[in-house]
Amino acid sequence: MAQNSEIKTGRRKTSVAQAKLTKGKGNILVNAKPLNVYFSANNRYQHTAMSPLLELKADKTFDAVVKVYGGGIASQAGAVRHALARGLAAMSEEYHKVMKQAGFLTRDPRMVERKKPGQPKARRRFQFSKR
Repeated sequence: MAQNSEIKTGRRKTSVAQAKLTKGKGNILVNAKPLNVYFSANNRYQHTAMSPLLELKADKTFDAVVKVYGGGIASQAGAVRHALARGLAAMSEEYHKVMKQAGFLTRDPRMVERKKPGQPKARRRFQFSKR
């Protein structure tokens, strides 16, 4: 069993989140702001970020301090979810089983495809003219 104050990293697309979990009352700070303020654009992002704690019904049991950078708001929420899940999984074997079964420990490998030379975008081609 690992220390409960260990910093865990989560990633999604180009976003990286570093989370530090401790026993507490459910206060989650993302970049020094409360979770509902940082992800205020849409409740979906708040739910995505909180989903590991909600899965364990431990949203009022742990405090988290998260630093997140890179990417957009959706991928940052996914990175926070991954970091929190890793932190909870390191705390106990029972938590690890729940996180693994929910699919929160798997790093989402989808990234933006690179732009190819001679094309306007990654897959889009210039209009073809036979004559």
